[in-house]
Amino acid sequence: MTRLSRSGLATTLMDATTDKDPLVQEQIYNALCYLGESEPEEILHSCDEYLRQHDKLAYPHRVIILKAMETVVRNNIASLDKSTAKVVIFLASSEMTKSKVIRDWQQAASSVLVAVGQRFINKVMEEVLTKFQPGILPHYFIVQTFANLSVSNVFGMVPFLNSILGTMLPMLGMAKQDHMKSVFCYALQHFSESIQEYLANLDKAPDPTVRKDTFSNEIFSAYEVLFNSWLQHREAKLRLAVVEAMGPMSYLMPSEKLEEQLPKLIPGILALYKKHAEAFYISKSLCQILEASVNIGSRSLDVQLDALLGTLHPQVGVPWGCGVGREPLCPPAACSFPDRVLAFLLPKLESSNERTRVGTLLIMRQIINSAPSQMEIKKPFILSSMKLPLQDSNDKVKRAVVQVISAMAHHGYLEQPGGEAMMEYLVRQCALPSEAVRVPRGAGQAGAGSDSVQSISVNTLFLLSTTVDRMNNVLWPYLLEFVTPIQFTNALTPLCKSLMYLAMKKQEEGENASLIRYDLNGNLPSPYALTTRLLVVSSQPYAGDCRGAAALRLLSVLQYSVHPALEQLWSKRVPSLVEHIEEKCLCQKEWEEKLLLFLQETLAAVSDNTWICHFVTEMCRQLNCYNGFPLEKNFLYKCIGTTLGACVSKDLVQKQLQELLETARYHEEAEREGLASCFGICAINHLEETLAKLEDFVRSDVFKKSVGLFSIFKDRSDNEVEKIKSTLILCYGFVAVHAPKELVLSRIEADILKNIFQYFNTKVLGIKVETKDLTLKLCLIRSICMISQAIYDGGKCGDFVFSRKAELVAQMVEFIKAEPLDAMRTPVRQRAMVTCTYLVYPSSGGSRGRAPPRSLAPCSRLPRGPGGRAILYGDTLSALKDLLKSLLQRNLTPHGLQDMFAHLGPWIKSNKEQERQRAVEISAALLDFYLGKLNVSVSGRGTVVPFYNLGVLIALFSPRCSDSLASVRQHAVDCVYCLLYIQLCYEGFARDHTDEMVEGLKALKKGLEEPDFTVLFHTCHNIAMVVGKRVPPDQLMSLLLAMFEGLADPDKNCSRAATVMINSLLKERGSVLQEKVPDIMSIIHSKLQEVDEEHIRKAAQQTVYILASQHKSVVVSSLLGSALPFDSHTCAMWRSLAAEPTLTSQILEQLLEKVNRDVPYKESKCFLLGSGSERIATPLPLAATCALYEIMSAPESGAAVLGLYAPLFVTLLLRVSCTVGVQLPKSLQSRERRSSSLSPAPRSLHPCSCAVETLKVMLARGGSEAVTKAVGSAGGWDLMASPERHHDGIAVLAGAMARHAGPRLPLIVKNLVPTLSSVFDSQRITTTAFFAELLNSNVVNDLMLLETVMDNMTGRQKDPCLLVRMLALRGLGNISSGSPEKVRKHGAKLLASMVNGMDDKDDPHNLVALEAMSSLSKLLDHLEERDIQSMLLHIAIRIRPFFDSVREPGGRSSIVLFGNLTKFSEEDCEAFFEQILNGLVTLLLHLQDPKHQGFALRMCGPNMGCEGLCDMFLNHLREDRSLHYGEFMNNVCKHLMQSYPEMLNRLISTNLFYFKSNWVDIRAAAPMFIGFLVLHVDEDHCQQVDLDQLISGESVPTARAAGELGLGVGAGAQPRDFGLPRLGTCRAPGSCSARG
Repeated sequence: MTRLSRSGLATTLMDATTDKDPLVQEQIYNALCYLGESEPEEILHSCDEYLRQHDKLAYPHRVIILKAMETVVRNNIASLDKSTAKVVIFLASSEMTKSKVIRDWQQAASSVLVAVGQRFINKVMEEVLTKFQPGILPHYFIVQTFANLSVSNVFGMVPFLNSILGTMLPMLGMAKQDHMKSVFCYALQHFSESIQEYLANLDKAPDPTVRKDTFSNEIFSAYEVLFNSWLQHREAKLRLAVVEAMGPMSYLMPSEKLEEQLPKLIPGILALYKKHAEAFYISKSLCQILEASVNIGSRSLDVQLDALLGTLHPQVGVPWGCGVGREPLCPPAACSFPDRVLAFLLPKLESSNERTRVGTLLIMRQIINSAPSQMEIKKPFILSSMKLPLQDSNDKVKRAVVQVISAMAHHGYLEQPGGEAMMEYLVRQCALPSEAVRVPRGAGQAGAGSDSVQSISVNTLFLLSTTVDRMNNVLWPYLLEFVTPIQFTNALTPLCKSLMYLAMKKQEEGENASLIRYDLNGNLPSPYALTTRLLVVSSQPYAGDCRGAAALRLLSVLQYSVHPALEQLWSKRVPSLVEHIEEKCLCQKEWEEKLLLFLQETLAAVSDNTWICHFVTEMCRQLNCYNGFPLEKNFLYKCIGTTLGACVSKDLVQKQLQELLETARYHEEAEREGLASCFGICAINHLEETLAKLEDFVRSDVFKKSVGLFSIFKDRSDNEVEKIKSTLILCYGFVAVHAPKELVLSRIEADILKNIFQYFNTKVLGIKVETKDLTLKLCLIRSICMISQAIYDGGKCGDFVFSRKAELVAQMVEFIKAEPLDAMRTPVRQRAMVTCTYLVYPSSGGSRGRAPPRSLAPCSRLPRGPGGRAILYGDTLSALKDLLKSLLQRNLTPHGLQDMFAHLGPWIKSNKEQERQRAVEISAALLDFYLGKLNVSVSGRGTVVPFYNLGVLIALFSPRCSDSLASVRQHAVDCVYCLLYIQLCYEGFARDHTDEMVEGLKALKKGLEEPDFTVLFHTCHNIAMVVGKRVPPDQLMSLLLAMFEGLADPDKNCSRAATVMINSLLKERGSVLQEKVPDIMSIIHSKLQEVDEEHIRKAAQQTVYILASQHKSVVVSSLLGSALPFDSHTCAMWRSLAAEPTLTSQILEQLLEKVNRDVPYKESKCFLLGSGSERIATPLPLAATCALYEIMSAPESGAAVLGLYAPLFVTLLLRVSCTVGVQLPKSLQSRERRSSSLSPAPRSLHPCSCAVETLKVMLARGGSEAVTKAVGSAGGWDLMASPERHHDGIAVLAGAMARHAGPRLPLIVKNLVPTLSSVFDSQRITTTAFFAELLNSNVVNDLMLLETVMDNMTGRQKDPCLLVRMLALRGLGNISSGSPEKVRKHGAKLLASMVNGMDDKDDPHNLVALEAMSSLSKLLDHLEERDIQSMLLHIAIRIRPFFDSVREPGGRSSIVLFGNLTKFSEEDCEAFFEQILNGLVTLLLHLQDPKHQGFALRMCGPNMGCEGLCDMFLNHLREDRSLHYGEFMNNVCKHLMQSYPEMLNRLISTNLFYFKSNWVDIRAAAPMFIGFLVLHVDEDHCQQVDLDQLISGESVPTARAAGELGLGVGAGAQPRDFGLPRLGTCRAPGSCSARG
């Protein structure tokens, strides 16, 4: 970093000091210091420049910079050059004196000067002295800087002090303000201290000629001002400053002046105690004054002594404000006046005031330490005065006493008579329990920790043993007396450490120096007592500050004193034992076994029966000492048993065993256990004596008691006897397990078990009564357990037949069953299980008892309890694991494993967390055990026995990987891990084979720690992937089947996990399951029926989808085989196939194939209706149609439907056509009725309705909702289902498609064209109807479909179905409205089709012809005359017969067509006029329907050559006008006869034809027509009338009346008078009547 950049960075940092955040300011300070370390001078110059430029910078920010400068100077003072120092000095001096008001930055500037003064003192003084002028009161910080410099640089500053004091003394009188007086006192104090240090180190001083006298007069002059004037000031702080200064000043005052001032000075100082609560500085100064007075040999102290002692004593021990207790400050008085000081102090020890006693002891300690020579003759007196403090129970006093004892030890007091009492007191304090020192704060007691009485005493004892050489003979061997008494147990660790150190010192003095001289020390414990004591306390190695190691080390150094033969053994064994303790590598049981082995080796090494007898006697003697220490006493019993086992004297053994039985405290559990252990260990070498003693004891008086029903007094209480029985039973168990197996097996059933059950079962009046005593029951269980263990361990000793095994197993099971199911209060269950474990474990012989696992099931129900209950729970669960392992060991095969988990399965799936937790934990342990013990066997054929239940077991555990409990999840992974490795073993891999994929399961366990469902299910997926790759193919189906059972798991997480794993397995291995797909589909359906959970439903749909992606055909076939109507679950399964567009498309194609491939229906004769038949739907197409509906009802199917829009539309359209009028099979009809009665079906199963609904949903899913709505609003869907109107519904659909789905039509048309050749009339009808309506829209022209559709319609002219031919003609006619511009282009073809239609021979009802006429009428509007001229007359002649069918649609069509033809008759007017005349009568007679006939007459009018008629037709036959038929006919006949009189006969003949018409109004109109003709014919043409012909027509009543009308018109008769209808009630202007 360049200089410029460093300076800039420093400036930037200093600019930032204005930040108010203290943390920011601290960081800036640290950064400046860091920069200063690399370039101190540059940074100092930058700071100087910055402060000078920013003179107005606020003082808090100046302080930061100045402090940084101080730090840089202090850390780099050695490398600082003079120029930089001068710059810094000048800046600091200027900053320090800038303001007279005291500021923080001035203190910082002063500190900078002091830092520079460490090396450049002369430069600093040169600058500062310029501002310290005589006669002028200096700046506050000038004086303070002098004071601090005098302390920080003594040798550099003292030479200046003489002149400074000379200048400063006159200023003292000038100081009026308290802060100036205080700083002068501060300076005088530091000057005095600096001078003292200088004088004390003259050998190092630059000027060794300096003397005290150089400063004495100036100091005394200052003293006079301070004492006489300022000390009396009312300001407390100033008085304290004065007192603080006077202490150091007293050393420099002239001796005679000090002696002179003492009578006034000491009382003056003492008086301040009453004014100041904070008296530390007063006491400190007074001590300095007293020391100075003693140094000059002052005689004034004698007079002042009483006042001094009386004032100072209460100050001792009082805590100062800083929290530190005051030390006594009168050693000078004690040195000068020892008798008077002791006479004053010792009575204070009897004070009732705690502070007084503590203070006195502290003073005594200081006197002992500071005045040893003066106190030498006072030692006995002082020791005797300590008797009372030794009895004080106050902790503060105790601490003070210990400190006094420590001081006494250093100065030989404890070597005096009475010193032992002091040492005993110290040891007693070491033995204080650690809990006793923990008392509440404020209770006047010391708190726990390093200041507690015990800790201080321990430290003191160790220091006295190791650092005070004169104490060696005092402490050794005296401290051994405190090892064996039980009350000093807590002090054993420091005692053993001190004794070991002392013994090692003695060994260093000589070979035999460590020998304990019992002849000179009668109170010392014997070697047997020491060995017993140290060995027993070592059994709890970490108690009492790890006293086990200390005790063993002491035992090691005492080896020669214990027995000379132990030296080699203990030198080797003890360090090893201590190492075990320090490493903490052994549990308690293992540690005790080590110690007992050490004891055995010790006894073997001694090999002295007399010594052993004394040893065991001492052990028995110490038993009662450990009554409050059950663990130690228990171990001592084991030691006794071990020692008795090594004892040769059988009499002594029996005696001691008898004594132990008689003195044991049977009500204590630890004692019962210890006694039993003792007997068991003793039986190793003395089996006969042990069993004999147990039987003798039972026969002794101890068991005598009255068993009478009315007995009131008993020798022993029932409870005590039960406890004795419990102990004896336990003794037998320990004997059985410890004794040599070759000796004890023969005694088990004959002696041991017989006696055990004799004690357990009590007989009252000859009836066996089982005890209720819990202790007795527990002891029995444990004893049987040990017996079973002994038998198991002794299996190698021959074929021992244990005949009572089954009985014992049954007894244990009864104990277990008797325990409460919901609580665990006793260890009965746990111990009984442990016992069963040994009883049922495979052995070499004997009957095989078996504990059924169901009897152990209550363990799984137990809640985990707090504290001790939790430990009991853990032990019980561990026992259950061991028991189940032993049961599994009996049949270590897949069958045995299956039997085990058949019992555990319900608990693994329990809805209670604790039951699942225990069951899965046990399962993990069993599988790990199975894997560890597995030895894959080979059958007789040489094949490996398969692990046939792998899939079932993995399915049992793998869903638990998402259990709500983390522990269950972890154990479940362990179970799967073991199962996969077991499978690998069965596949032939070695047991130690490592599979990377299976090992990966361990890494997945971390993901199961957190209860995040996403993480859990992802982990389950990964587990399933591992399982899928390792499960053999033959196990895969069983795995899946069992996994499906997991869907009903009460834990929702686990059921979800089961679904995840099922789907993961199917993705991984589903491709090999083609043959099993129907079974899987059936299971999925059944599970959906059983489990009503949303997540199960979604997962099952996913499963179906996965299967379909691998086996589409099988899945589709399986689902199509489901019963109709599909239930909701089957529907959901179908909808799941819509998840992925590609698969959905493939499924839809298969379903379309199913619909198209099979016949849609079958003909069935209807027996009830005679010879008729009915159509019955075939099931496969029906099911496929329903399936299509379900798939397309899923929103996800949209993309697939769009891709298959045309095939779907065409197939469903044709399916609709084929199902019109088709019935369900009888079986489905009844099934549909049943399902609808149970729960209304969502939709009808009727074939046609089903097809229509499917078509509707297909259109909606394909984006044609507008089509669906349009058809629905027009009623098209209902029309399609109607057999009579089906084609009309199709037309509505086609129209809607043309309007709203035009772009879809090309493919639809392409797919529909082949169906025009279908064998089914219905399909041809539907297609033709669809095409016909398409031609009604211009969309076919836009899509270039017109020619295709038109050609296909033309080709249908020869179709055998009449309706198809009709619809084809209708479609061709629709071209006129759909594509009118194309009519002329295809006119010839269209006209030919129409003419062919009118000439249809196979048309009995003329339906085709009429349709042709109707269509031709529409086409004529778009044709020209030349297009139709060639066939005009043919058409007119062909349609003429239809005029009489005017009341039918065909007749009206023919009339309309005739009217349209008149437009094309100009070129052949005469020929066409003839056709008009041929039809004129018919048209006029049928005016009752004027809408059509009126149109034809209006069109014919211009071609008739009669203007009057033309006007009448045009004016009176308009649709918006009414007509009076009679008047109209009168006028028409008038014009006819005027224009065409020659036509009279022809007209009359035609009318005569209608005299016999079926319609009454026609029969009435025909005569009237004749009458009007005759009326208006002129005379020249009358001869044309054939009266005979007219008369012959009168046979018809209505015709006769009309004839009368015709003949009577001239008389004024009206047509209405003859019953003729009147058309209309109003007349327009210019009507016929007006003209007539």
